Amino acid sequence: MHNSLYRVNVGCGQTPTPGWKNFDNSPSVRLARRPLMARLLRAVGMLDDAQWSNIEFCRGNDIAWADACACIPLPDASVEVLYSSHMLEHLDREEADRFLGEARRVLVPGGVLRLAVPDLAVLVREYNQTGNANVLLERMHLSSARPRTLAHRLRFILLGQRNHLWMYDAASLSLLLRAQGFEDVRVMPVGSSSIPEPGVLNLRERESESLYFEACNPRSAGERAIAV
Repeated sequence: MHNSLYRVNVGCGQTPTPGWKNFDNSPSVRLARRPLMARLLRAVGMLDDAQWSNIEFCRGNDIAWADACACIPLPDASVEVLYSSHMLEHLDREEADRFLGEARRVLVPGGVLRLAVPDLAVLVREYNQTGNANVLLERMHLSSARPRTLAHRLRFILLGQRNHLWMYDAASLSLLLRAQGFEDVRVMPVGSSSIPEPGVLNLRERESESLYFEACNPRSAGERAIAV
């Protein structure tokens, strides 16, 4: 990998890719750098055990905060590979467009975007077999209980909405990527990639439920001519 180019994991959560630049927009990333505030919020019941554990994880790993829908904090054409796993479904349609626009901005011409998302088709097939609507809705994560206590309401204000806002199958995600100008859009089999020397990148992340896509940032006309 050329030293001047980055490989980036956006929305890494608790699965950052070692040796890559890892970004996440979780408040835990910011609270990891504000230990006094984090302890205060925990003391008043606004952080549960899972959130506290995530703060400690972020503190022990090199994860930077970024709102990828507004700005991935990297220069134009500075990234050769951008990976995002189970983040796109947490964005609404406008946010998804903005994120993919940011991905195109930071990717070099010919750079690779790799996405992993929950496969809606898998959930629909399961529902058609079982007829259990409750399981379908639970696994889609498209809704949550209303915050009823003051602590829960304050936690919602602090942490925001973390459920899914949209779901994709192969056809809909392919259309979205092409509409945003990506080329060579394709579904990737589990464990495979077009990324040169993917190294430690997990090509099987959440494989039982995931749909994997790769696409290329368009090359310039001159680069296309050389490739041909």
